[in-house]
Amino acid sequence: MAEISAKLVMTLREKTNAGMMECKKALTEAAGDLEKAETILRKSGTIKAEKKADRQTKEGIIASYIHMAGRIGVLIEVNCETDFVARNDNFQAMVKDISLHIAASNPRYLQREDVPADLVAKEREIGAELVKGKPANIVDKIVDGKMEKFYADNCLLEQAFIKDPELTIANLIKGKITELGENLIVRRFVRYAVGEDL
Repeated sequence: MAEISAKLVMTLREKTNAGMMECKKALTEAAGDLEKAETILRKSGTIKAEKKADRQTKEGIIASYIHMAGRIGVLIEVNCETDFVARNDNFQAMVKDISLHIAASNPRYLQREDVPADLVAKEREIGAELVKGKPANIVDKIVDGKMEKFYADNCLLEQAFIKDPELTIANLIKGKITELGENLIVRRFVRYAVGEDL
């Protein structure tokens, strides 16, 4: 299969305003065909969701989830545009699912932009050390791959949803944006576990 170039991904991103990873995935599925990739994004609802991303989200709910007879607890704030959607059963079910996911998967950050720069540098350094001796361009590719895995393990929005591992949490939310017709944002969360960090 032909490798998808960064330039092609950027072209699709500029055309659709969809996320970089969604664009790359769609292009891979479409074997590099821009029009087919755009159709794939349309069918998945990604384009609609991205267009709503600028809209303000001042409503929403704060929800809690307690697990393992009170040994793990999660507090989460998820915002939407209207109180009508905040009271919607589908919206509340999504928030509950994300709370349950946080309890089970223990993400450290909401998104990759929240990971401290010094930790990113340290992880890259460790990754490079593991493949020391290989050509520089190969080292960079391997380290980039290891960083993608790090983000997928540690950032809530990039984690595979525990109820459907084919879906990331970001894609779960995008699906609900399309379904409910409003921008939805996980504003913040905290996870507690008894005896943690003591």
